[in-house]
Amino acid sequence: MILKHIRNLAVLSLMLLSAFFNHASGHHILLADTDDASNAQAHKQDSLVNILHFSKLYISKSDAIGIHAVIAKDAEFRKPASNIINIGNYPHPVWIKTVVPSYIDLTKYVNILIDQPRLKQAEVYFVKDNKVLKKFEYNNYTLVASMENSGNLKTFKIPKDIIASNPVIYIKLHSDDVVISPVFISKSSNLLELFSLRDVFFGIYTGIMMIMFAYNLFLFFSVKDVSYLNYIFCILFTWLTQTTIQGYFDKYFYINSLWFNSISVILFSNLGLIASILFTKSFLNTKKNTPKLHTILNIMLVLTVISTIVLFMGYKKVSFIGMQVSIFGGSIVTFISALNAYFKKNFKPAGYYLASWSFLFIGMMIFILKDYEIIKYSIFSTYSVQFASVLEVLLLSFALADRINFFKNQNELAQKQALMALKENERLVREQNIELENKVNERTIELQNTNSSLNVALTNLKDTQSQLVDAEKMAALGQLTAGIAHEINNPINFVTSNIKPLQLDIDDLKEIIHRYEQVDYTSANAAEQLQEIDAFKKQIDLDFINNEIESLLVGITDGAKRTAEIIRSLRNFSRLDEDDLKPIDLNEGLQSTLVLVKNTMPDNLTVVKDLGNLPKVECLPGKINQVFMNLISNAIQAIKSNGKNREEEQLTIRTWYEENIVKISIKDTGTGMTDEVKHKIFEPFFTTKEVGEGTGLGLSIVFSIIEKHKGHIDVLSEVDQGTEFIITLPVNTK
Repeated sequence: MILKHIRNLAVLSLMLLSAFFNHASGHHILLADTDDASNAQAHKQDSLVNILHFSKLYISKSDAIGIHAVIAKDAEFRKPASNIINIGNYPHPVWIKTVVPSYIDLTKYVNILIDQPRLKQAEVYFVKDNKVLKKFEYNNYTLVASMENSGNLKTFKIPKDIIASNPVIYIKLHSDDVVISPVFISKSSNLLELFSLRDVFFGIYTGIMMIMFAYNLFLFFSVKDVSYLNYIFCILFTWLTQTTIQGYFDKYFYINSLWFNSISVILFSNLGLIASILFTKSFLNTKKNTPKLHTILNIMLVLTVISTIVLFMGYKKVSFIGMQVSIFGGSIVTFISALNAYFKKNFKPAGYYLASWSFLFIGMMIFILKDYEIIKYSIFSTYSVQFASVLEVLLLSFALADRINFFKNQNELAQKQALMALKENERLVREQNIELENKVNERTIELQNTNSSLNVALTNLKDTQSQLVDAEKMAALGQLTAGIAHEINNPINFVTSNIKPLQLDIDDLKEIIHRYEQVDYTSANAAEQLQEIDAFKKQIDLDFINNEIESLLVGITDGAKRTAEIIRSLRNFSRLDEDDLKPIDLNEGLQSTLVLVKNTMPDNLTVVKDLGNLPKVECLPGKINQVFMNLISNAIQAIKSNGKNREEEQLTIRTWYEENIVKISIKDTGTGMTDEVKHKIFEPFFTTKEVGEGTGLGLSIVFSIIEKHKGHIDVLSEVDQGTEFIITLPVNTK
């Protein structure tokens, strides 16, 4: 399909070429410097005669040299090496001295034609006997005096009054661009036709480019493909470049800026190259298809951007060289990328891309060969690049359209394959579903059996867990039993030891009372009996007995209170209503726990209590008391085992309330923990105590109880600096 389109386009191209070539075949130039007779015969059919065939050149060394100084340097004029001259190769103006041969009739060749718009300066002098008869100027891209100006054709009419004198013609040419500037003398009869042909051809070229620009812009807004956006910029800057080269940009856009006119060709060429590189990357998908070439294109893109920036900084020649390098390198890379995409990746739209670059390359070669007079100077050869760029635009438009079809076909194929795969999957799924249903039924029965076993195991596990918690609690109580018995025995012994003295004192009081009861106040010896009683009082020291009875009663009272306090603390710690959430005072629980563990505290331990004003917290009292017992017991154990033998150790217990939460801090000055130990302390059965001293469940139970109450516990510890446990509990755990 692609080859068919290319073949049809080639046939159309040949027809157009043939038409232009046939029309322009009468406009050829004099090619060789032969004898006058043969040249006279040859030029009869020529509308343009290249004056370099009978001219000499002088390369000036200064921009300021004038016509009279040049006339005086006649001996320094040299025959040109070829029939072309590249003005941009010289930093200063080039002077051409022409003496029109006798075989050329100046009455017919009445115009001097300079076929190059990119001239900074062009001056034409008609000289006779070292005197200037007439002068024309074209300075700073502005035509000062001429007969005609059409696109890139700058003409200077030879005045009729000096034709007969057969003057010597001096032409001064200067340009900053690297350009070839042909200079002709032309016939008036063909000049207007030449202008018209070039204007018509430029109009056709512009029309085609604008149509393709609008067409692809419409497609971009329709399909939202970035390749179209890059391509419309390619079209725009290609057209601007060719328009500037041919001289029509100044004619139609009226940008009166010497600086812009001097850089316009390089600027538009760089912008067109940037758009072309971006288009090539997106169209050929070089990032995926040719990663190495994609990297080279990115390098070319960066070089072109730098070249453009350098151009605006005033380094025109550097920018021009960078542009040439980028165009040359980019052309090779893009051509290789297209070949790879077409032949290796089977990307058919790349065929149009290859054809478009081929046409453009041929057009450029024809244009260059024209300047070297290898091909005849004609409308066809002059506009070969534009003609090739039109074919390039058309072919790339076909390529973009075919790219859409290519991806559409690929998507359709992929959809068909996906549909077939889907149907196959559905069949496999149906078969597997039947098999899976059977397996599911089997597994369901197995899972039900396993679930029953797991429920039994879970029940046993819960019972075991509860037993472990109770066992740990009872183990803690068991360790405290002897101390608690001792604590209770002390006040009871105190009470018991006070009872005997109290009984003796009471017996003495009873004796006194008895004696008073025996006194007969009516008898004569009543006074004697009272004296005996007073003597008895002094004997038993009644005041001492009264004081002793009071002291003994106070001791008995203290012992009873101490015993009651221990009993109350023990009862508070071992509450059995732990399955019910109840609001309790945590400070009370801490106080009860401290009473129970008091006998385990070493003599050098000082308990510092900073108990804040706490609201009642809903919790399981027995569980929370067990937390306090485990943490305080561990703290006392850590202090005993630190091996420091300090005069004073501290156990600090602090509580406070903030933002609906209660915090309890239990801090000791014991051995502390390493980070490794700190990370493991809440693991079940982990302990740092000696074998037989602990079960390793204490802190694990603490963690689970706090978590059950929707709180958390933090640990701060340093080796040899002690440990602090901070418990955080919400006031309401619901």
